[in-house]
Amino acid sequence: MTKAKARKKAKAKRPAPSRAKKAPGPVAGAPAGYHTLTPGFCVRGALEALAFYKKAFGATERMRLMKPGGTTLAHAELKIGDSLFMLGEEEPAMGAKSAQTLGGSSVNFYIYVKAVDAAVEKAVAAGAKPIMPVTDMFWGDRIGGVEDPYGQKWTLATRKETVAPREMQKRAEAFYAQAAGSH
Repeated sequence: MTKAKARKKAKAKRPAPSRAKKAPGPVAGAPAGYHTLTPGFCVRGALEALAFYKKAFGATERMRLMKPGGTTLAHAELKIGDSLFMLGEEEPAMGAKSAQTLGGSSVNFYIYVKAVDAAVEKAVAAGAKPIMPVTDMFWGDRIGGVEDPYGQKWTLATRKETVAPREMQKRAEAFYAQAAGSH
């Protein structure tokens, strides 16, 4: 057998290279413990907000940076469950405006908890305002909504059932039809 035939035969035995895309792995530039997307927001009264998030949602503080003088929070990193978020004092002159300054927020934070009813009660006891009663939703979560004293909206949720996409679509249609009829 010639060398050319041997190479051709060996090449034929090798599996074809996979054309399937690999699942994305960790982002090389992200520090340990961070997800690819890490929310951050500012509030008026960030030190008080930091204490509120600990009390209302069980957040743990990973780090904080104070501004010169030591009375104003420049930046903090908090963790709820396995997720991080960043918090700081608003700086309107630098374009960092809080929900209080803007008159509301279009952002809603969604937190999975073990017992949603108790979690909503805890948040309200800490000073949050209830904005949606705890209820079972068509996608399988039991949820309740609160607004914190700093204008941020939070949905607390417990997964009650896994719903297949077709069933979820059917339930969604019924939900939105009922909602449209009640307005």
